[in-house]
Amino acid sequence: MSSPHSKSAAVAAALAALDADRTPERPVYRAAVRALLVALADRVPGRSVEVRVPPYGAVQCVPGPRHTRGTPPNVVEMDPDTWLRVATGRLDWAHAVADGRVRVSGARADLSAYLPV
Repeated sequence: MSSPHSKSAAVAAALAALDADRTPERPVYRAAVRALLVALADRVPGRSVEVRVPPYGAVQCVPGPRHTRGTPPNVVEMDPDTWLRVATGRLDWAHAVADGRVRVSGARADLSAYLPV
């Protein structure tokens, strides 16, 4: 956890809960997920990949062709637990994809060069 976003109180509290095998409180979980999504979008601005972490948020990032209508061709989706772990470097991107914890579609959907945030 090296970025100021990942050192937020919400991210720290959510990770502490996950480390204790507890589900973070919903407002904390939401704030942590969104803080790290914003950090990713700030770090890698663009609109060619949509990163979804239901039910808490989604961002568009990565330079390239802009998507404007319908289902984006480049989508990354995962659960909040996986996002917190991948975004903070606690879970390797390649392992998360190989294990099916991260679902990717499209040629630009590899975020490994941008993680952890």
